[in-house]
Amino acid sequence: MHFTIHTDGGSRGNPGPAGSGAMIRDHLGNAVASVSQFLGIRTNNYAEYEAVILAFEMLAKHVGEKRVGATDVEVKMDSELIVKQMKGVYKVKHPTMKAQFARVMKAKEAFKEVSFTHVPRAQNADADALANEAMDRGSNPK
Repeated sequence: MHFTIHTDGGSRGNPGPAGSGAMIRDHLGNAVASVSQFLGIRTNNYAEYEAVILAFEMLAKHVGEKRVGATDVEVKMDSELIVKQMKGVYKVKHPTMKAQFARVMKAKEAFKEVSFTHVPRAQNADADALANEAMDRGSNPK
């Protein structure tokens, strides 16, 4: 099985009210699950990592425990920094980001193969909208 995940995270202020969003699509491009979560006061890079973690958790639930190990995942995101850190091109130096990086590395172990691809912001509109919805909910609680 192959899935593509578009993820995005952001904060209004850095740090500021933050949110993560992800859209999960099957091999045909059909949306099968999504995530939109307010994170409290965080940095944009924290939110970018959290989006990947939340998406991995959602995808694992979607495919089920027995099939997760046979699942290939391509993560597409507009954060060049996070993609380069995940590929080992850049080191992760900040202690909080090291913890987030470790969480992503642990979560990706469940899957057969995981790749990370940088995409332009215009190709990440669904995930961006989900992250912004999360920030809106957190910034304007009812």
